[in-house]
Amino acid sequence: MKRFKINTVTIAMLFMTLLLGSCTQDILQENPKSVFTPEYFKTELGVKGGLTALYANLRYIYGQPYYYNSLETGTDEYTYAQSADGNFKDSDLSGVGIISSTSAPSSVPWQPSFRSINTASGIIENAGAVGLGEDLIGEAKFFRAFYYFILVQTYGGVPLDLGSGELKFNTSSVRTSVRNTVAEVYTKAIIPDLIDAATNLPDNQRLTGSATKTLARLYLAKAYLTYAWWLENPNNIPTYPEAPRTDPAGHNAQYYFQQAYDIAATAIDNHGTFSLQPTFYDVHNAPNDRHSEMLLYADHTEKSQKYNGADLGYSNANGQDNAAVWMATWNYTELRSSGKSSVQREAAQDYGRPWTRMAPPINVFVNTFADKTLDSRYDGTFVSVYRSNLDKVGDNASYNNANGLPIKAGDPVLTFLNDENPAVINTSGAGSSNVGAGTLPGRADYVINPSGISRIVYPGLWKLGTYRTDNNGGLGSPNGAVTRPYPIAKLSELYFIAAEAAVKGATVQAGKSARELINVIRARAGKWRFDRSGNVVKNQDNSAAMVLATPATITIDYVLAERSREYFGEGYRWTDLVRTQKWGEYAATYKIAGTGKGDHTAVTYTRTIQPFHYLRPIPQGQLDSMDATDDEKAVYQNPGYN
Repeated sequence: MKRFKINTVTIAMLFMTLLLGSCTQDILQENPKSVFTPEYFKTELGVKGGLTALYANLRYIYGQPYYYNSLETGTDEYTYAQSADGNFKDSDLSGVGIISSTSAPSSVPWQPSFRSINTASGIIENAGAVGLGEDLIGEAKFFRAFYYFILVQTYGGVPLDLGSGELKFNTSSVRTSVRNTVAEVYTKAIIPDLIDAATNLPDNQRLTGSATKTLARLYLAKAYLTYAWWLENPNNIPTYPEAPRTDPAGHNAQYYFQQAYDIAATAIDNHGTFSLQPTFYDVHNAPNDRHSEMLLYADHTEKSQKYNGADLGYSNANGQDNAAVWMATWNYTELRSSGKSSVQREAAQDYGRPWTRMAPPINVFVNTFADKTLDSRYDGTFVSVYRSNLDKVGDNASYNNANGLPIKAGDPVLTFLNDENPAVINTSGAGSSNVGAGTLPGRADYVINPSGISRIVYPGLWKLGTYRTDNNGGLGSPNGAVTRPYPIAKLSELYFIAAEAAVKGATVQAGKSARELINVIRARAGKWRFDRSGNVVKNQDNSAAMVLATPATITIDYVLAERSREYFGEGYRWTDLVRTQKWGEYAATYKIAGTGKGDHTAVTYTRTIQPFHYLRPIPQGQLDSMDATDDEKAVYQNPGYN
């Protein structure tokens, strides 16, 4: 069996005109490293290059700021922030914009997904002839299913025929397209490919980051789960293309909930060399990236600009750049201590480049992360304390901060309080902090109550934060795209998938009830080894208390709450709420203060989430490229977006 090494380089392939997206022009204008032609795909080198491209192409979607925004803004996890442009406001559905076929965020996955699907089909058709084994074909089948799964969750039914027949490698330019139904996409493409991948992929990674049996099982279980919800359709959400919500094989939703549970349980019991990290902190601590819990990620590196896929010194946040977390980072550099900019922009996990495009509403801190004492996940998710880093520019002097008290490098400049404190004295306008923060008697750090979190000042997202090892004691290169791998799939999600299927009625195995599965994750969340807000080692095990606090009866609402605590800000939320048809319920209203410094008056905002919003619009670039009448294009588009 032939083996080869993955080098993730940018590869452009000859692809049908049909699938040109309106907001992917930056990708198409890049200088490719090599070009795939139909003849090239018939060679061993071409097939190997195609497989490499499947991994590299992940970077066009994961870490891409607009796509990230489309999965978070408008949910109960994020709203638009002070510097948001129309692309971010559109997603909020709170009266400041509308999602349309020209909105960039919802258009992002269209072309990269179809490009990878066609590449995967080329590998599947040609790999045997050039001597590649079933395990490598399994990688291609995994990716074809993976990208179709992204598409069907985003847009509903999509084409299985790209011009040369269903699931065939297309080698010609075509300008027509027919959308298959959701059921057809699942039963003809996603599920069969994932079954084959789960059968033929190895237990252990052949290379760091490559696909495995456990990864395929996770996505097979998740596809079964999502398809089961689609068949059940508890809130009568419309589907498109319009079709009866019936399974071609005659199975009902309960059958697929059971399949989801069984596959997830099998993967939990047989996970190869993968394992859960001992603490939540370890899952997201940047020096520990590519750890044993991570099943799939869009890789980046600071060691080579070529293999990073993005400039190491400066980023425009497009193409393959990993810049998602910048959108959720406020401009902490505006903080002042005695007029001095005491928190400098730094290429470090707590800091990074501030774009102030997305802000977490107050309910996140009051409800989702209500327990900040036993549960380590609030501390391991957010930057709640901003410390002076002036030592990184050689300044070790003391500066007066809140209440005229001195601070030095390493001391807190601003703290977001865990709980509401009525003793906080708020200032009007920017104040001496320059960000409108308040004070508490006797404290040298400025403070903000949970009720004072606004669209301009809010806790940053630590878990996805910038990390570099080449800062050489200084601030480093905070304007370069993030060089960390962007997390896509983790072993921990198997526990949530099985628990959700159990709640939906799947027959459970001994030791794997919904409560027992959730408690595996909650017990881990109770284990601390480092207190980030205090910047001190904290060896504390609250797992027994966490398990005891878990309700006796697990509901879908509780599963979703735990999923938000576990995966907050990682791009799971929109698909979670759409799958369970809870989006309109969970995200209908939210509270947050305004865009002005010193504005600590929370306002309740209302979103208008209509049933048609559960699908994103087909990108206008796709419609414009089609050889079709206006009426045919209108039928091709998802209802509500014409």
